[in-house]
Amino acid sequence: MAKIVETKAIVGLEVGTSKVVAVVGEVLPDGVVNVLGVGSCPSKGIDRGSITDLDAVVNSIHRAIEAAESMADCQIMSVTLAITGEHIQSLNESGFVPIGEMEVTQEEIDSALYNASTIKLPEGVSLLHVIPQEYAVDRQLNIKNPLGLQGVRLNAHVHLIACHQDWQNNLKKAVERCGLQVDKVVFSGFAATHSVLTEDEKDLGVCLIDFGAGTMNVMVFTNGALRFSKVIPYAGNIVTNDIAHACTISRAEAERVKVNYASAIYPARLHGDKKIEVAGIGGRAPRYLTKSDLSLITAARYTELLGVVKDELDKLKADLERKHIKFELIAGVVITGGGAQIEDLKECAMEVFGCQVRIGSPLNITGLTDYVNRPQYSTVVGLLQYSHSNSDDELIGNDHYSEGNIFGTIWSGIKKIANKVRSEF
Repeated sequence: MAKIVETKAIVGLEVGTSKVVAVVGEVLPDGVVNVLGVGSCPSKGIDRGSITDLDAVVNSIHRAIEAAESMADCQIMSVTLAITGEHIQSLNESGFVPIGEMEVTQEEIDSALYNASTIKLPEGVSLLHVIPQEYAVDRQLNIKNPLGLQGVRLNAHVHLIACHQDWQNNLKKAVERCGLQVDKVVFSGFAATHSVLTEDEKDLGVCLIDFGAGTMNVMVFTNGALRFSKVIPYAGNIVTNDIAHACTISRAEAERVKVNYASAIYPARLHGDKKIEVAGIGGRAPRYLTKSDLSLITAARYTELLGVVKDELDKLKADLERKHIKFELIAGVVITGGGAQIEDLKECAMEVFGCQVRIGSPLNITGLTDYVNRPQYSTVVGLLQYSHSNSDDELIGNDHYSEGNIFGTIWSGIKKIANKVRSEF
């Protein structure tokens, strides 16, 4: 009989446009993820984060969970769930509090973060993450941890990530119909940063592109803090469509051709004269083209897609410089996700961005590494690392706290009582 997964084990679940992936693992004391089980299934009924067929999504999730349970020899009861889609919104805000005893306390840090998060959001939108960037105590700026410092006024700068509540509820409903509890909901791009980026890269300045089938999640760090996050609602499937139209073949055949033969530069750098047979549709005879012929189609689109990200970075640089915030991507660009595996994408990106580029796979993993040591598993492995690092009394992702309503007031009161009790003992 399968054992119920132990509390120290965590399950990450990503419901993507092309696949559903579940990973069972535990985070060891040194921060390494020990992968215990993996389940993957082609995704049906979801497109760019939006559910188009609930029953189909439920079936895909169920199959992925069953495969993960079988490999890990456990019964999965709850998951940390990734979410993405063009409904994701983000912005940078700040909030301040007076310092009561001339020395910053944890309660005052929490209050400053809360004040920074109490902005009015559009109807139907709720906060997912409140991510601290840095603090200021009076005229002392760029403080990473103000606890214990003396001053009169504490200012907290944060990056906020929000999602549309209906999209989140529908995704959670699909998971719950599989008999699972949702412990946390995490923005996919933010999860990927936990498994792919190093602290040195974040400090130096880096842009992460999580290149999927339906979306590209873009995350930018400078000086160790997350400054920008955005979902671009088109990605690898655009290239698949181009191949299907140009070659008059089915989308399934176009996807196969793309995965096995596409190049992101023209002419293809390796084996450009290789002949590719593509199956015809409706009983038509198969057609033949060379790898370089195919790259004429694909290279232009990959350059265009990465160019969209470049435009966003140029806008961000101008915005930060207006605020006198230095913008440097010394660590360059890191590309991960299933779309990162296309041949010559690194070279294409270096040409577009004019900086160093690396293809990112999950870092600090052990156990069943052969199954997850690839870019398409970055988000789901990152869910485990995120869930572990935010397991205690977290501010980030606390729905009641982040609503900016009466629940926030209640939460603040509870925090004050708890801090008072702790101080008495």
